[in-house]
Amino acid sequence: MQFILGSSSPRRKELLESIGIIPDMIISPDIDEKNLKDELPTVCAKRLAMSKALKIQDEQPNSLILTADTIAFCGRRIIDKTEDINIAKKYLELLSGRRHRVVSSIFITNGNKSICKSVQTVINFKSLTNLEIDKYLESNEWVNVAGAYKIQGIAASFVKSINGSYTNVVGLPLYEVKNMLSSMGYLD
Repeated sequence: MQFILGSSSPRRKELLESIGIIPDMIISPDIDEKNLKDELPTVCAKRLAMSKALKIQDEQPNSLILTADTIAFCGRRIIDKTEDINIAKKYLELLSGRRHRVVSSIFITNGNKSICKSVQTVINFKSLTNLEIDKYLESNEWVNVAGAYKIQGIAASFVKSINGSYTNVVGLPLYEVKNMLSSMGYLD
């Protein structure tokens, strides 16, 4: 059975490879990733991860498929991916000096059996100066990533504390993913 990573994120591929898991194929699921009105972040992440897997399963029915969706949020407010520098600036101002959460939902299916798990991490940002925000925006690290920052880049210096999985914030909680793949019989 071939193993498919259903993701357009290079970080997810890199994370899997870092623990010796090499997908046979990578397929970008290309679904509408908008959150629904009044949808809670964890519910949204689960729905999107499942939708991605089911779309790929239609085309690759005899494969083991892993998909995920990662959402950053503060309170109930989703801090979505953006390509708009003004929106990214507002997001960083919102996160400045506050705690926020990142949830990743992982969905794995082989056509007969499916499992889904969500993992949350709490991140506490330091108070950011206008200069720090402007410099970060110049880096373009914020473009099209959950929360408008990459914890594995310059924004690592913004993190006062983290409670939970670091790799979850990058985009894939590896501890849980490895256990899920084992329970599906993929890993020995």
